[in-house]
Amino acid sequence: MSSHNAPALQVDWQVPLIGGLPADRHLLDGLPELVGTVLAQLLERLPTYRQLPREQLTGELTRTIGHRIRALAHAVRTGDVPAAEEFTAVREHAARRAEEGLPLEAVLLAHHLGLEVCWERMTRNAGPGDTAALLVLHRLLLDQLRQVTAAAGAGYFEERRTMVDERNAARHALLTALLDGAPAEEAAARAGVRLPPAYAVLGLAVADHPDERADGVDRTVAGRRKLRRLRAELDHHTRQSSLTVLSAGGGLVLVPLDCRPDDVPADRWRHLADLLARTARATGAPVLAGAAACEPYAVAAAATLAYEVLEVAQAFGRPPGLYRLDDVLLEYQLTRPSHARPRLASLIEPLQDAGDLLTTLRTHLAGGLNRRHTASALHLHPNTVDYRLRRIAALTGLDPARPADLLRITAAIAAHDAEHA
Repeated sequence: MSSHNAPALQVDWQVPLIGGLPADRHLLDGLPELVGTVLAQLLERLPTYRQLPREQLTGELTRTIGHRIRALAHAVRTGDVPAAEEFTAVREHAARRAEEGLPLEAVLLAHHLGLEVCWERMTRNAGPGDTAALLVLHRLLLDQLRQVTAAAGAGYFEERRTMVDERNAARHALLTALLDGAPAEEAAARAGVRLPPAYAVLGLAVADHPDERADGVDRTVAGRRKLRRLRAELDHHTRQSSLTVLSAGGGLVLVPLDCRPDDVPADRWRHLADLLARTARATGAPVLAGAAACEPYAVAAAATLAYEVLEVAQAFGRPPGLYRLDDVLLEYQLTRPSHARPRLASLIEPLQDAGDLLTTLRTHLAGGLNRRHTASALHLHPNTVDYRLRRIAALTGLDPARPADLLRITAAIAAHDAEHA
C-alpha cells in the first residue's frame, strides 16, 4: 500500500508518554525479550506455526518479528505513515507463507497477535493520567493493523493466484499428454501428481440451466455460473484429483482409480454415478455422461469410446446419468454402420405413421410386457392395449406376445432410432 493512501495521524506529532516513558521505548528497550514473547505467543496460539521448521522459526520469522516491532516503534516515535516499501516486505512475507501452504487466517492472526503483544507491552505501566496518550496510541495501532492486514492479504492472494495458474497449466499439460498418447510421467511430475493404475474417463453433456434460456438474462453469464458450480462440485468430491477440460455444455473428466481397469468394482461406478447426480443438483442442470476405464497410456482411446457411448445415450433418449458400454451394448452396436441396420429398422417402419402404435410398443416393452402397466401409463383401457398389440403384429409380422419375436422387436426399435437420430 503506498503512503498516499493513508493520512498522517496528526500534524504536530508528540510521542505518547506511557508511565512517564515515550511509548516507543517500551518496545525498543528489551527488544530481544519482546521478540521472544511475540514468537512464544504465535507458537502457543497458532498450531500451524508450531509445524514450521526450527530453522525458520529462529531465523526468518524471528528477524521479521524484530523488523515489524522496530517499524512500529518508528511510527510511534514519529507519527509518520510507513513508507510503501515497508508494506512491500509485508506482502512478500505473506506470499512466502502462501507458498508454504499456511492458511490465510493464520497469517493474518499472526499480525494481530504481534500488535496485541506490543500494545500490552506499551500500556502495562499506564497510569490514570495516560488516557489521552492511550487513545492516540490505540488509533495508531488500529491504523497499523488496517494497513498490515491489507498488505498481507494482497500478497497472500497474489501468490495463491500465481500458484493456481501454474498448477492449472501443469495439469492441462498432463491431460494433453494423456490425450496425445505421449509418455506422461514427466508431465505428471511437473503437475505434482502420481499417475494412477487407471482412470475413469467421463465424457459429459450438461444441459442448459433455466437461466440460460430466460428472457433478459445474459446467456454467457448464466453459463459461466453453471460452469463454476460444475467445477467446484467435481473438485470437492474428487479432492481436486481429477483432470478436466470443461465448458458450459460439458467436456472431459479423468478421475483417478486405485485399481486396474478390468477390476473396477460396481460400487465405484455407482459412486461416480452419484457424483454426477450431485453435480447436476449443484449446477441446476441435467448431466449425461459416457464412461470408460483405462490405463493412463490408453486415455485417448477411452475418451473416444466415452464420447461414443455418450452419443448413443443421447440418440436413444436415455435419462440423465452415467452410462458405460455395457449399458448400451445393443444400441451401440446398431449405431455402427452396417448393411443389417437399415433392414432391421425397416421391420417396424409400418408403425412410423400408424398413430400411437410405436409409442404403445415402446411403453409395453419398457413396462415388462404388462398390459395393465401399459394401459395405466398411456391412460388406456387394457382392451385397447390388446387391440393395438394385435395391430402391431398384423402390420409388422412381429408379435410382442411371442418370445421368439422379442429380440427382433428390440433390435428393430434400436436400429430405427439409430437411423432416425
